[in-house]
Amino acid sequence: MDLLTTSEASEYLRLGERKLYELVADGAIPCTKVTGKWLFPREELDRWVLSELILPIGMGPSNPPLIVGGSQDGLLEWSLRESGSGLATLAEGTESGVGRVLRGEAIAAAIHFHTEHDVQDSGEDANVAAVRTIASLHDAVLVGFVRREQGLLLQQGNPKNLTSLADVLSSGATMAVRQPGAGAQMLLDALLKQHGAKPKDLRRLDSPCLTGPDLATAIRAGKADCGIATRAAAKTAGLDFVPLLWENFDLMMRQRSYFKPALQALVNFIVQPALKQRANDLTGYDTAPAGKIRYFA
Repeated sequence: MDLLTTSEASEYLRLGERKLYELVADGAIPCTKVTGKWLFPREELDRWVLSELILPIGMGPSNPPLIVGGSQDGLLEWSLRESGSGLATLAEGTESGVGRVLRGEAIAAAIHFHTEHDVQDSGEDANVAAVRTIASLHDAVLVGFVRREQGLLLQQGNPKNLTSLADVLSSGATMAVRQPGAGAQMLLDALLKQHGAKPKDLRRLDSPCLTGPDLATAIRAGKADCGIATRAAAKTAGLDFVPLLWENFDLMMRQRSYFKPALQALVNFIVQPALKQRANDLTGYDTAPAGKIRYFA
């Protein structure tokens, strides 16, 4: 440990010794007293200075926490554990995850954006388009994880014979929905526009479901007749499934974060055969994009 004397710390911080003693007396600076002399660990002084750092809008901390925000996904959560990356998840929806990356509160975000255009034309890459339009994100990297199959989750046996969103609208079936900013909710909004309908035309479950598994649980419990989530979520919950489309499910991060050991451990893991085997077991995944750089600002 590199310990500085009072005079050395004063010079290092460009503070007068009197001011330094005032900070010591107030307990406002990291220090220790050994045989009657104050000593200041250089590394802790660096951390103390950085803790007061004021960053301009759009510039996050250089070392954001090892959290992957954004969308929930069972295959991703399994990959984080199996890779030994040390990354944790905070599943709050696509837009929320992007916001956390921008504020330096997460190292990456799992995203799946949807627009009316990409529902009509599968050639449109909504994730890349969305990342390009984030004005404060000048150093973005988009790493492919998988393509996922999204569709209607239905009660076992499909007692209301629902085969499309049009059936849901015409039958008055109760639909579980997601919170604003979640990728599945963006998809539902885009599909409603495609049908010339609005959210108020749906009979919706009162409280939004925060994740796909939460939505599946609501349907299985009989609180709703249907909802939009992945095929994997339907299989796990033992629900029927009507496919709607395949989507890109990507990891968004800053360039400087991409090279961090935790994310490199994850990227190196998802290109291994184990991911494909697990994806096949869960169903509804295409692992071809795994580990590929899909966008680099």
